[in-house]
Amino acid sequence: MAGKVEVQGSAFDTVKMIVSVMLLVLGVAGFYYYAEESTLYRVLGLLAIVGVVIGIMLTTAKGKSLWGFLKESRTEVRKMVWPTRAETVQTTLIVFVLVIIVGIFLWLLDMFLGWAIRFVIG
Repeated sequence: MAGKVEVQGSAFDTVKMIVSVMLLVLGVAGFYYYAEESTLYRVLGLLAIVGVVIGIMLTTAKGKSLWGFLKESRTEVRKMVWPTRAETVQTTLIVFVLVIIVGIFLWLLDMFLGWAIRFVIG
């Protein structure tokens, strides 16, 4: 990822953001206002409003910057070398064994300290 560039938005971008937030609030309020309607229709309506809000947000300077960041992130994730299934299973088993060993150690330490305190207190 190249460098971090400060994105300067215009006043129109601010208006778009405010309209988007108000539209989202109206969508959520409408979801609860029409509680007697089918849940399917309310969810579909809310998803449509969220889609419109995301569309509006992506037209702002910060939205375009975010979209570029997400595309760069996807490219970086594709460059990663993921472990094989065998490596994942082996690592998981090692973690399980170590957790059991540390658990037994802490249990023995607790028993010893409990015995020592009972011996001192009498």
